[in-house]
Amino acid sequence: MTFRSKATLEAWLDEFRSAREAGDLIRVIIQDGSDGSDTGLVIVPVKNSSVSIFMQPISIGGEGWSVTLEPNDENTVLDSHQLHALASELAVAAELCSYLEARSVGHQEEPHEEQPESV
Repeated sequence: MTFRSKATLEAWLDEFRSAREAGDLIRVIIQDGSDGSDTGLVIVPVKNSSVSIFMQPISIGGEGWSVTLEPNDENTVLDSHQLHALASELAVAAELCSYLEARSVGHQEEPHEEQPESV
C-alpha cells in the first residue's frame, strides 16, 4: 500500500520551502490511517485568523489532496493589511497543495524498516 509518511512529507515540505522561501510555519504531524499506517497530515497555521487549515491525501495511494478549513467559534476581523497577509497565506497553502499533488504522482513509499527499541 502506498502512502506518504511523515518523513516523506517533511522532505517534500523542505523542498517546497527552499524553492519558494515560504511556508516556514507549516509542519507535518503523524496521522494514523485506518490500517494503522502513518499517512501524514500537513498543518498550515494562519496568523491573523481563527481558521485552522490542514491538508491530507484524499485517499491512500491517490494523487489528490484535500484542504480543510476548520472554522472557530470566533469571527475574524481584519484590516486591509491583515487581509492581504491572509490572502498570501492562502496562496502559499494552495501552492503547497498543488506541489504535494504533483509529488504524489507515481509516488511509491519505501517500506518502513522497524527500528530497534532503545533501552
